[in-house]
Amino acid sequence: MTPPKPLLDRMLTAWHERGALLKALSFGMIGVVNTAVDLGVFFLAYGIGHLPLIPANVLAWAVAVSCSYVMNSFITFARESGRKLRWRDYGTFLVSGIAGVIANTTTLVVLSYWVPVLAAKLAAIGVSFLVNFSLSHFVVFRPGKGPRDAR
Repeated sequence: MTPPKPLLDRMLTAWHERGALLKALSFGMIGVVNTAVDLGVFFLAYGIGHLPLIPANVLAWAVAVSCSYVMNSFITFARESGRKLRWRDYGTFLVSGIAGVIANTTTLVVLSYWVPVLAAKLAAIGVSFLVNFSLSHFVVFRPGKGPRDAR
């Protein structure tokens, strides 16, 4: 009879096996960091730089999505990406992120008529999380492929 694995070993095994739930949690934790980046850039551009709502939001998205690609390639989808940054994958990530930024911007603009801009922005981030994770998981970093060869 083998003794039970220590908790840390079980956690590391689960982390390496990476089910969709763990990936979603990792994606979400990275999303928290990128939310701070997005909000910071957005409010610098909108509040201090006086850019209109949509350009400020798109600029904030562009900075945050680039950070997101790097972190997700090395953490959440490390197995699928082989922990390598590739221009082609980055391009696919950006293109798939367009659906997220459209959902984000639409939510932001529509809600900004009824709630404060900060509340609208936070709701927009939640909507884009659902879109972005789904596209990242099923399109950009397709599950079950293992590390892809260099392109």
